[in-house]
Order: sequence, then C-alpha cells, then structure tokens
Amino acid sequence: MIGLLGKKLGQTRVYEAGDRLVCVTVVACGANRVLQCKTVEVDGYDAVQLAYGTRKSGRTNRPLAGHLRRFKGESCQRIKEFRDYELTVEPGDEVNPGDCFKAGDFVDVVGVAKGRGFQGVMKRHGFGGGRGSHGSKGWKRRPGAIGQGSTPGYVRKGQPMPGHMGQVRRTVQNLRIVRVMAEENVLLISGAVPGAGGDFVIVRGAKKKAKRVPTQNA
Repeated sequence: MIGLLGKKLGQTRVYEAGDRLVCVTVVACGANRVLQCKTVEVDGYDAVQLAYGTRKSGRTNRPLAGHLRRFKGESCQRIKEFRDYELTVEPGDEVNPGDCFKAGDFVDVVGVAKGRGFQGVMKRHGFGGGRGSHGSKGWKRRPGAIGQGSTPGYVRKGQPMPGHMGQVRRTVQNLRIVRVMAEENVLLISGAVPGAGGDFVIVRGAKKKAKRVPTQNA
C-alpha cells in the first residue's frame, strides 16, 4: 500500500489534453517525513509511519514528544501508519507526491466530512415531509409516526431520526489524479474530497481499482 498525508486546499478547474475541462481538488501532500519503519521481526508486521505538518513544541503532549524524540522526529500535526509500504525508505527520509503517484493513478481519499450541526429528518435523511395544508398543523417538516404498532411494540433499530449531521470519517474511492505538481508537492485529484479547506486527508492507492489507466493501444 502506498499513501501520503496531506491537507485539502480547495477546489478549482484545469484543462486536460484536448481542451477538456476537469473539476479537481487541490491537496498539498509534502513533505511527509518517515518517522518509523516497523518490521515483522521486531513489531510483528511491516509498516511505515509517516508524519506530516508542524506545530509548536508546547502543544505536543508528553507521550507524542517522547515518541518523536525516540525516532529523531520534529513536532508534527498528524501521524499515520501505512502497512506493506511499497517504497523502500528509512527513518528521516522525506516522501513527496512525485515519489508515490503519477498522473492517471487512481487513489482513495480519506477525510472527515464537514460538520452540519443538529439537523432534522428532511435535510439529514431526505424525508419528503408532511402536507402543507388540509389540517397539517405544524407537521410539515416532522418525521411522523416512528412506532411499529403493538407488535413488536418498539422503535426499530436504525430508524432515521433528527440528530447531529456530518463530522464523520468518510472515504471516497477511485478518484483519478489529474496532475502531479512535484515542485509544489501538490496533487490535483478529480472530483470532490471529504472535508473543508484546510482539513487533513489521507491519500492512498485505490484498493478496488487498477492503479493505472489502461492505454488505448493495450
């Protein structure tokens, strides 16, 4: 598995070959620092631990500060392990988007969706709502009856109800990399990515799709 930590910068549009306009999400993915390399002999599994971002030393708790000092790492904002990493790296190395991905690769992007606060069933679950007239009496945006009668006599598990919307981990699969801007350590990924501008995301190789786009001659 190949992957990087990054930060969503925003969305824009770029032209591909043939003057085709594509909507893309701009993700800054550099530079990821290799914090630790785990092995089967020592840790029981193969993995590479990457660190991304910087923060003030006073905002780092003691367990994380000790971990960083042990592996000669600086302060960081995010740490992520990637098992069976495809690149050969050593602690202290830097991994950039150009080392992992090329234009045309398919990736999965993991992030936290935007928080929407407390919402009703119409916005949260797409309910149609009640009638606007003929004695509705304030039931326009309410869910209506939620029980199941005398049998079984309770509200079924998973019943759509009002509540907190958003602010959950989401994975968008099979997004195509339109362009790799190696000098700026930026990826242009087609489509939408979870989260708001400035949120941290994980970009990894697609699990359910071939890594590369097959050529027309193949």
